[in-house]
Amino acid sequence: MNQPLSAPADATLDPTRLSGQRILITGAAGALGSALAEQLAAQGADTVLLDKSLNGLEALHDRIEAAGHGQPALYPLDLMGAGPDDYAELADRLAESLGGVDAVVHAAADFGSPAPLGLYDPQAWLKCLHVNINAAFLLTRALLGLLRDSQGRVIFISDAAGRSGQAAMGAYGVSKWAVEGLAATLAAEYSAAHPVISCSVDPGAIQSTLRRQLFTGETVDEVPTAETAARAVATLVDPTATPANGAMYRVSR
Repeated sequence: MNQPLSAPADATLDPTRLSGQRILITGAAGALGSALAEQLAAQGADTVLLDKSLNGLEALHDRIEAAGHGQPALYPLDLMGAGPDDYAELADRLAESLGGVDAVVHAAADFGSPAPLGLYDPQAWLKCLHVNINAAFLLTRALLGLLRDSQGRVIFISDAAGRSGQAAMGAYGVSKWAVEGLAATLAAEYSAAHPVISCSVDPGAIQSTLRRQLFTGETVDEVPTAETAARAVATLVDPTATPANGAMYRVSR
């Protein structure tokens, strides 16, 4: 089920490898999203960074600019409150400002409230499912026309909890099963008229706010930072290499 995905052995970043690639990252202010944004910008991509945290986006923008990697576009949006019209507006803005989009990385996630199903809070359940699966569907749907034009790619960030049942993962685990289904369905629709590649990636354990919510007794140095996972995910948007359509990747270390 899991196909290994490795970061390049050479940590040196080619500043032109992704030149001209227009890449949208959701959850860009999070641990994996921000590490990925910095990786892609360092390789010359035109990045559009979406997150509900404007402060987080501005801090990320400043780090990328200070590193000499240009100025990414920022798109503050709360996926919990966004509807179809908001995603249609985003698609219009990408078409007007960049002429389209080549890849979307769905890195945004809500962890919910870890608990057994019998004790799970209904409102936390609905919120988690909406952010993790409904928003991913609505955004993908809005961008499909642009992605077809560019023969683009949709990368869904998944989790081990979406590939094997895990107790007390609640809405988060269920939503990741749904994400896998969305990725597989989109991949199955691939055709000459719909040349959009879709795959999912389990980044494995990384230091993040989401992980600290679940593993409260875990120390920071027990899990790796997001950089290695980000370098691996970045290979999936490299125009010189094509990910397997419908693949379920897991970052190997």
